[in-house]
Amino acid sequence: MNPRQGDIVLVPVPFTDLSSHKRRPVVILSSDVYNDASPDFIVVAMTSTPMQTRWSLPITDNDLRAGRLNRPGTVRADKIYTLAQSLAVSRFGAVNDNMLDRIREKLLDALGASVCRSGA
Repeated sequence: MNPRQGDIVLVPVPFTDLSSHKRRPVVILSSDVYNDASPDFIVVAMTSTPMQTRWSLPITDNDLRAGRLNRPGTVRADKIYTLAQSLAVSRFGAVNDNMLDRIREKLLDALGASVCRSGA
């Protein structure tokens, strides 16, 4: 698999207390340059639970540039992981540039940092 920024892939995601994990979809946030140079990628979690927090975003098929979701869900920008690319089980979609920018904004808000736009 050649992971690209914005791809949605299925990986085993650990529970916060590290007691176990489940296969879950994640959105790759790390740049293509990073992904090509590193055995890891940086991702944020997705869930089918429509729980809204300050750092979450609803996601539907309208937010994708490729693929389809089984059902609408939520991107959790506050659930960020660095994982080995080898953990990716499959790629089943990719978010569009607008959604990628919105995820970045939520992540930067969680970090108390400034907002940047794709291509900037």
